[in-house]
Amino acid sequence: MKEKIKKSDFISKGQVAFNRRARFDYEIEETFVAGLVLSGTEVKSMRLGHAQINEAYGIIKDDELYISQMFVAEYANKGYESHPEKRDRKLLLTKREIVKIINALNKKGSTLVAMKLFFDDHGRAKLEVGLGRGKKLYDKRETIKDRDWQRAKARLMQ
Repeated sequence: MKEKIKKSDFISKGQVAFNRRARFDYEIEETFVAGLVLSGTEVKSMRLGHAQINEAYGIIKDDELYISQMFVAEYANKGYESHPEKRDRKLLLTKREIVKIINALNKKGSTLVAMKLFFDDHGRAKLEVGLGRGKKLYDKRETIKDRDWQRAKARLMQ
């Protein structure tokens, strides 16, 4: 028997999913906050926190931006209609931002990475995406070294 979903289980505003590896694997140059085109069951599933953006990245289709490989679990109380768990979802940005991102993505090595999925104060689903370049192994070692030094420094200050 299915568990009853209470209204208190829903996320009305705040963070749904966070990509912890985005800043570790990529050198983020600029971030953008984009709206998403979603179906009803996708929104309900996201409100329960059933979404992952760890593998999500941006692609260009017909001069529009889409987020690919974003996982949104199937909604349990879906009834007769459902959605595919991984599909390309359209990003809603201003024309100026779209042109800026497309020009940057056409350069070699640039990537559009999903960083944070959240609901804003009005209850709309938003995705923070970062425009960046992949880090090399030595850059990652440098990041680890800096992080460890910051921790050690904080311990000494206490």
